[in-house]
Amino acid sequence: MKENILIIINPVSGIGRQKTVERHLEMFLNKDRFNYQIAYTEYAHHATEIARKATTQNFDMVVAVGGDGSINDCVRGLIGSHVKLGIIPAGSGNGLARCLHIPLSIDKAIEVINNCNSINMDTVNVNGIPYASIAGMGFDALIAKQFTGNTTRGLKTYLKLVLQDYLNYKPKKYKLFIDNQEIESEALFISFANSNQFGYNAVVAPKACVNDGLLDVSIVKKVPLALAILVVQFMFFRNFDKSLYVNTYTAKNVRVEGFEDGLLNLDGEAVEIKDSTLEFSINPASLNVIIPDEKRSEVFPGEAKIQELIKQIKEKLQLPL
Repeated sequence: MKENILIIINPVSGIGRQKTVERHLEMFLNKDRFNYQIAYTEYAHHATEIARKATTQNFDMVVAVGGDGSINDCVRGLIGSHVKLGIIPAGSGNGLARCLHIPLSIDKAIEVINNCNSINMDTVNVNGIPYASIAGMGFDALIAKQFTGNTTRGLKTYLKLVLQDYLNYKPKKYKLFIDNQEIESEALFISFANSNQFGYNAVVAPKACVNDGLLDVSIVKKVPLALAILVVQFMFFRNFDKSLYVNTYTAKNVRVEGFEDGLLNLDGEAVEIKDSTLEFSINPASLNVIIPDEKRSEVFPGEAKIQELIKQIKEKLQLPL
C-alpha cells in the first residue's frame, strides 16, 4: 500500500528554490511508493494548521518546503504524532537541514524522502512554545528581528546587519538555572540549542545532538572588535566552544529569571515574549523526521569559501589581512 504525503510549501520562503519544487517532485518522487498532495501556505504560521490537520487525516508524512521558520511551523503541528516530517530545504540558512545532513539540492532531498529512513528526534519547549532547532536571546534575537524585516536575504545580508549593530550593542546580564545550577553572566547572546547551528554552517553548539535528550546552552560574551574575526573562525570551523569568550553547558531543563529583553529568536523567527521567567525543557523523541540512510559528507562551504568570507569580514572591520 502506498504512503500518503502532504507537501507544504511556503511560496515566499528564502531564496526562491521552492518555485521549482512541483516540477522536481513530479520528476523524482517515487510514485510507486507514494501518493502526494501539495498545499501552499497563505499567511504566517498557516503551515502549523495544515500540518496539525494532516495528523487527523490519512497522511503518513508531511514534507516541509522552506527555511528553518517554515520547517518549525510544520514541526509545531506534528509533535507527538505518528506522522513523519520530511524536509526539502528552500530557505536562506537551512540550519536544521544542514545539521541532519539533508542535501540542499532539491533532487537529492527528494531522494532522501524516497528512502524514508527516519529517527525520533527531540524538540524543545520554551514557555509552551515548541521549536525544533535553536533559540537565542540578546544580540541574536535583535538580528533575527532585523533580518526578518529585511527585503534581501542570505549570508551577506545577515553579516551586514551584525556589523552595523555590533559596536553599539551593550551586553545584558542574565540569571540562569541550568538543571538547578545557578549561573549569572553578562552576555552578548545566549543560545539554547537542540541542533548545532544557526544556519549557513555557523555552528554555535558543536556537540549538540538532536536525539540525546539534552539541550546545549552557549553563553557568548562580547568580543573586542579586533578579536571578532577569531570567533567567526571558531564558529565556521566547528570549535566554537573552545573560544575563551564562550561557556557551554548541557541540561534537560533551563530557567531564565529576570528576562527583560522581550524578544527571542526561535529557529530564525523573532518572537515577542512578555514573560520575565523563561522555562526551557526537552521533549525527548517527540518528532519522527526523515534523514539520509547513512551519514553523508556534510554540506559544508569548504575551507576556500570560508577563507574568502573571513577576508571580506576583515575588510569591513578594517583589520589586517
